[in-house]
Amino acid sequence: MPSRSRAAAGALACGTAGLLLALGAAAPAQAAGYRYWSYWEADAGKWTYATQGPATARPADGDAIGFRFALSEDSADATRPTAAPDFGAVCAGVGKEPGTKRVAVVVDFGTPQDAPSGETPPKGPPTTGCARIAENGTGADALAAVAKPLRYDSSAMLCGIAGYPKHGCGEAVAEAEPEPAARKPAAQEEEDGGPSLGLLAGGGAVLVLGAAAVWKSRRRA
Repeated sequence: MPSRSRAAAGALACGTAGLLLALGAAAPAQAAGYRYWSYWEADAGKWTYATQGPATARPADGDAIGFRFALSEDSADATRPTAAPDFGAVCAGVGKEPGTKRVAVVVDFGTPQDAPSGETPPKGPPTTGCARIAENGTGADALAAVAKPLRYDSSAMLCGIAGYPKHGCGEAVAEAEPEPAARKPAAQEEEDGGPSLGLLAGGGAVLVLGAAAVWKSRRRA
């Protein structure tokens, strides 16, 4: 009798696993992105994602740095500032002075679609300015010279520039769920590789039969 009990229990376990796999295949995972200020540096006339934050990066005289607020998945997906990193245009007429350096700063507040709920980005083109800072100044120093006030969190992450956004700091944002599709016939679902009603019903039947077998084997024992 113990062998029958083990066999019945095995059938029940297999049926449960099969049903869970079928249901799991029908429920796609939700991706997530982050809403934050990304930091950029100029390289050969193009924006490249900075390898360190503005609080530690130290741009040189004649460099251009950029900031962009957007909803992105990661650094590879981050949205660049829309204004070009043009030091000559931003700092035109600003001469070199001893003990200082000039840094072109571009601040792109993003689009309304990227804005947190209840907030709207400042209208108009990206803000640009030529920051004159100390020779050992950081990217954060250059930004503060052009677009105050700045808001940071307790870990020194940049949360707001010129008062935008007013709240939040790099929150994860779940991807919007797709609209439910019209129900396909069972045969079509099978062709598409999805679970059909027959599969789900069969899984339920295996569970019922497996449970009955376990009950009977226990009575006989």
